[in-house]
Amino acid sequence: MNPLSKRFAFIVCAAGLAAVLTGPAQAGDCTGYVVGVKPLSQYNHAAGNGFLAVRTGPGTKYRQIGEVYRGDEVSVYDRRGNWYGITCMSGRCTSPLWGTPMPSGWVYSKYVDADGVCP
Repeated sequence: MNPLSKRFAFIVCAAGLAAVLTGPAQAGDCTGYVVGVKPLSQYNHAAGNGFLAVRTGPGTKYRQIGEVYRGDEVSVYDRRGNWYGITCMSGRCTSPLWGTPMPSGWVYSKYVDADGVCP
């Protein structure tokens, strides 16, 4: 085998090994930040200000189970139409003004600036 062929074979093997070790990016390797909601200084749960509702399902007919706030970091694990399945990762949602800490559920996707390999 000539030196050029050996180098090519090495590169192909190295690339294959890297793909096996790291695995392909999968849906769920997606994070985002809550955007477009009023700041906490304007928080009013009854009026729906200053938070993004986290719901049990992808739509407004589902019960609200938590809140995320502008700037909170979320992991996006699913998508159904205009709704994202999310989990709170960091920010005020770890200690919310209403609901359980670190909520996981459904939010309207318009209010999440997501990046990565998203569903």
